[in-house]
Amino acid sequence: MPTLTLPQDCLSMQDVRAQIDMLDRQLIEMLVKRASYIDRASELKPAEGLPARIPDRVEEVVRRVRASSDDLGMDPDLAEKMWRILIDWSIAREERVIGSD
Repeated sequence: MPTLTLPQDCLSMQDVRAQIDMLDRQLIEMLVKRASYIDRASELKPAEGLPARIPDRVEEVVRRVRASSDDLGMDPDLAEKMWRILIDWSIAREERVIGSD
């Protein structure tokens, strides 16, 4: 996999766009990996008597994402909005396997 160039080392818009495209691919790869853990959760939750949606866990994930985004210089409100969509998608994925409450 090609390595990223620092933003300040990009000499043209073509360079910037190539780096963004590379990051987009890496983000998708990470989301695919995350989904594989969601799939595993949907296999394990029934045996532990857990539903797909666990509100306390949802809020715990959101708190961690907000804290991480703030630490790393990302707008926590934007991160929360993105993660709530991701969490809802993940729960719907689990519910297809284990059912909803």
